[in-house]
Amino acid sequence: MRPRSSLTAEQRLAAVDLFEEGFGYRAVSSRLGVSVSAICELRSRFKIWGRAVLENKTTKQAYSFDFKLAVVRQYLDGKGTLQDLAQMHQLSSLGLLRSWIRAYRDYGQEGLRPKAKGRPKFVPETLSVEVSELEKLRRENERLAAENAYLKKYGP
Repeated sequence: MRPRSSLTAEQRLAAVDLFEEGFGYRAVSSRLGVSVSAICELRSRFKIWGRAVLENKTTKQAYSFDFKLAVVRQYLDGKGTLQDLAQMHQLSSLGLLRSWIRAYRDYGQEGLRPKAKGRPKFVPETLSVEVSELEKLRRENERLAAENAYLKKYGP
């Protein structure tokens, strides 16, 4: 069960029972009095996982670059629908596969590579790229010119 779900455990169980009886997500939503979007998401995951959708998952699954690339290429080659590939590879949701496809279309293979986590480390200017003496003098000159122009405009 997802920790951020708007559905309680009882509502999720009742919804899965109704899905198994053949009810659609709108009918389940109206019977349980919960949002259509939450039931629709539960239904799409139910189609992939069945009753296992009710189980708690303790960790977030991480997928390798090669795995993502292979699944995206299968989809783009027409070797299955989103639903089929999600079931075949036991992905957590269709949205995950959709995001991989979008990243691949927008950025190519590099869009599927793992990204660095967290905030980038601070590198002081003295340790970064060596700035030439001429460049330092130009920057100081620009700063002094701006300071001079300010003092002329607002000074006595």
